Amino acid sequence: MKAMVYRRSGGPEVIEAEDLEIPKPGAGEVLVRVAVSGVNPTDWKSRQGTGSPPDRGWQIPNQDGAGLVTEVGEGVDPGLAGQRVWLWESAYQRPWGTAAQYTVVPESRVVSLHPSASYELGAALGVPFITAHSCLTAGATMPDRLAPGALAGRTVLVAGGAGAVGNAAIQLARWAGATVVATVSSPEKAKLAEAAGTDHVIDYRRQDVVSEVRKIAPDGVDVIVEVAAAVNAEIDAAVLALNGCVAIYAGTGDEAVTVNIRSMMMINARWQFILLYTMPAQIKAAAVESIQAAVAAGAVRIGDEAGLPLYRFELEQTSSAHAAVAAGAVGKVLITINDDPTIGTPTD
Repeated sequence: MKAMVYRRSGGPEVIEAEDLEIPKPGAGEVLVRVAVSGVNPTDWKSRQGTGSPPDRGWQIPNQDGAGLVTEVGEGVDPGLAGQRVWLWESAYQRPWGTAAQYTVVPESRVVSLHPSASYELGAALGVPFITAHSCLTAGATMPDRLAPGALAGRTVLVAGGAGAVGNAAIQLARWAGATVVATVSSPEKAKLAEAAGTDHVIDYRRQDVVSEVRKIAPDGVDVIVEVAAAVNAEIDAAVLALNGCVAIYAGTGDEAVTVNIRSMMMINARWQFILLYTMPAQIKAAAVESIQAAVAAGAVRIGDEAGLPLYRFELEQTSSAHAAVAAGAVGKVLITINDDPTIGTPTD
């Protein structure tokens, strides 16, 4: 099978095409013929590393994907074989990412893909939507999982509403009944946030975010889905409601957040840091269930009409796909691998 592999950390050029044996699923695993692989910032950041080789000497990149289960390992329900699925957290502490014609994934990381959903949609769900769900439910007074009406009467502020996680947060929050406010940096990004379904858009380069948010939510916002806490901490503190939460899902190693302890204590504020890979299993499971329900309800979309432009690459262009994400592509980067994963068998 064709697979994109890197055997040392570094820039996108370290990813090279290799011919590998199609793996056999072990106990508790499934073999998936990958249709589409999704690329996220975590993928290129993991690949860039610190200059040392991957833990196991080699790595197929990318956590997210979608495809067809072709074989199951010991202890796995045989009924999974032949099912369309989406994959998440495929490559965390494992060498088998989704940038390959086939990959092996733990059964717990394989989710049935709704009949109405495309493989591209499936490949776009994992990291962005699980992260967004975890942000939206992080507050002390917030529900553990999202559903229609779960956020009724709540106001959500999404910082960076044109990004992949921001887009996912807008779609999920609107599905759950929240009033959604998104901040963006340009009129073009404002259009993307509006297409995603946000109720209000604030251009932080042209408007005063605090005053605009307070016009919409005089008592403050219940949750802030925050992409740049080091820059926005003062704004976040100024617009947070009683018992509100700032859910921080991005940042770099040299950034720090400073807040006034007394003022945050007075409103019982929560500043919650979010990382998919190390969060409790029950939080991930709740997110997957909610995402499944939202997809089944037709509440999750991708593409221009959903404010999430798609950038498509072929498998051999995986390094270019990584470079596009690292360069800040606004939208979703996808790698098409098998146009029809029902064609062929693991003996191809």
